[in-house]
Amino acid sequence: MANVEYINPFIAASKRVMKDFCNIDTEMGKPYLTKTVFEGDKFVILVGITGQLTGQVILSMSNETACNIASHMMMGMPVTELNDMAASAVSELANMILGNTATIFSTQGIIIDITPPSILVGKDMTITVSDSKTICVPLTYESDYALELNIAIKSKE
Repeated sequence: MANVEYINPFIAASKRVMKDFCNIDTEMGKPYLTKTVFEGDKFVILVGITGQLTGQVILSMSNETACNIASHMMMGMPVTELNDMAASAVSELANMILGNTATIFSTQGIIIDITPPSILVGKDMTITVSDSKTICVPLTYESDYALELNIAIKSKE
């Protein structure tokens, strides 16, 4: 199971990227073990982790939250539907978060690589990930929006 030393870089990178690129301050909710079941309309980004740590990170949010984040990334331009441009913007955000996470790990002597993000949009999805347990870290902002980091990683050792 992923321990705190492996989870904290994901949280730190997420909070930093959301602040720096979206001007959004997030609050972390209580992390919990979860199965990767996403109820309701969801926008999900799946990124694989390879190297000294292996597994997947799944960023999940409502379609409304994805539109809101895309709007923030586009300097406040209204985004009312989850079109290709909005999906691309939020996918790039995931790429920045995981790239920053890889940089944090490298300062700790842990080398990881990330796969290109895969976007999934749908209703009531179940995603099967690697055999490690999944820890969900909810990040909320503006009281109505939530981004969930679902982290399923383990050390290769």
